Amino acid sequence: MKLHANARSCPKSRLEMVRRFLAGRSRECLAGEFAVSTRTVSKWVARYRAEGELGLLDRSSAPHRVRRTDPGRVEAITALRRLRFTGPEIAELLDMPLSTTSAILTRAGMGRLGRLGLEPAQRYQRARPGELIHIDVKKLGRIHGGAGKRATGRQRNPVIVRGARDGLKHRQTGWEYVHVAIDDATRLAYAEVLADEKAPTTIGFLRRAERFFARHGFRVQRLLTDNGPAYRSALHALACRQLGIRHLRTRPRRPQTNGKAERFIRTMLDGWAYGAIYASSTERTAALDGWLWHYTHHRRHQAIGRQPPIQRLNNLTRSYS
Repeated sequence: MKLHANARSCPKSRLEMVRRFLAGRSRECLAGEFAVSTRTVSKWVARYRAEGELGLLDRSSAPHRVRRTDPGRVEAITALRRLRFTGPEIAELLDMPLSTTSAILTRAGMGRLGRLGLEPAQRYQRARPGELIHIDVKKLGRIHGGAGKRATGRQRNPVIVRGARDGLKHRQTGWEYVHVAIDDATRLAYAEVLADEKAPTTIGFLRRAERFFARHGFRVQRLLTDNGPAYRSALHALACRQLGIRHLRTRPRRPQTNGKAERFIRTMLDGWAYGAIYASSTERTAALDGWLWHYTHHRRHQAIGRQPPIQRLNNLTRSYS
């Protein structure tokens, strides 16, 4: 039998307690011997006298009567949830306790809003390495004068400088731009920290990424990016033509189309950019190569069968060789 987590006794010890009581031992002595209260001793004695040994078994702690929410009210809650109302909004609208609303949503499998009520996600994965490469850019603030608020929890006092017209201005430390490229089929990734995201910079990154993937045995055939100015430039189009790469762009206001790059950026930020405390931007940049090596050779990826990208690449290479 499964006992209560904090039970001080079991049916066998309760029976022994009752037998000692019936033999003449006092409740106070038994309470000390079994490390329970005198009230507990009386309870088990009374149950034994009323039901015998079956009375010494644990009973359900559930109430005898439960007030169930009206089925019509439950249907209204789930209907509002499909319209993407939050739990507090539903509780306020229907004048119900938030705890009751949350419990009903959880039982209905709608505890998390997620993509509930949205169009189904169109998931895809290319079969061969190089069929499609995703490229994106993440802007990171430079590290100036030690760790910032994310690491220390304290807001540093801004450095004030006097402007050209004697007006006070905040001196900003600036930004760094992390360019990433990830293969759709294998999740093999390449990244660099660069000074900007202008067309010449993105073209240089594309050429180095193309050479990186070539060193791993495959050629880039298609490239998917967002609609940033650099990717819409004539210079970028010319570079793609020279490399023999067909350039595709995401639909406007649909960043999920480039979701593999977006998800890799999130993984990279958690494991590298925010995964340690850095004294400077230079120190953070120097740590990127080591993290990429770990990601490529050791980190298991859920979407490719719990394999590291390099293992997935080797398996696909053998399949198509």
